[in-house]
Order: sequence, then C-alpha cells, then structure tokens
Amino acid sequence: MMQTYTCIICPNGCELQVDMMKDRRTIKKIEGNLCPKGAEYARQEVQDPRRTIATSVLVQGGVLPLASVRLSKAVPKNQIFDVMGAIKKITLQAPVQAGSVILFNVLDSGSDVIVTRSVKAGGQNV
Repeated sequence: MMQTYTCIICPNGCELQVDMMKDRRTIKKIEGNLCPKGAEYARQEVQDPRRTIATSVLVQGGVLPLASVRLSKAVPKNQIFDVMGAIKKITLQAPVQAGSVILFNVLDSGSDVIVTRSVKAGGQNV
C-alpha cells in the first residue's frame, strides 16, 4: 500500500512516498526525501503521529482578554481534542508572564502548556 506525505520539517517540503504493509504500520520503503529528516518524519507519521498546539486562554483583569499559549512538545495526534479541552478550562488572572508554565504534564502527555505572550494587569475583563 502506497501513502503520500508532504514533509514539514524543513522548507524543501519533500513529497514522500511511503510503501507500507497491509497493517499500515510496517514500512517497506520511503522515497522522495532529500534529507534523512524526511524519512524520519514519514516514519513518525506512520507509526506515531504527533502534533503540537498553539492557542490562547482567557485572561481576567488584563489589558488583553487572551494570552497565547503553546505546548512544550508534541502530543499524540489522537489526544489533540482532549488536550484542547483541558486548555479551554483555564482562565488566568493578570498579570501573566510569557514563559510561565500554566499546566504541567497535560493529561499525562509529558507536555506542558506554556504562556507565549505576557498580559499586563489593568483591564476590566469579565
């Protein structure tokens, strides 16, 4: 079985052809990569697809109503909606400092939720 992926690791954007066994987890051959990272990307996509999240959380009492956040590392693709649900429950109180970890080891994934934009106190957010 042949599957096509576009590598997102570097700007080359190689179109990868991955020949797999019927179980869709065992790889026979990977072609189309211009560097070894493409083959590594294809293996991960087939055997353990992971994604990272960048989103925002509510901030009360800040000059902005939201603070942007991201994960410290990618989580299994099948956990994305559950992780987003956990993040959606968070409301911060201003001031908020970029770099702060606001949720450690979200859903036992090994990934933390980190604030990426500071928000000063001073607003009347409800």
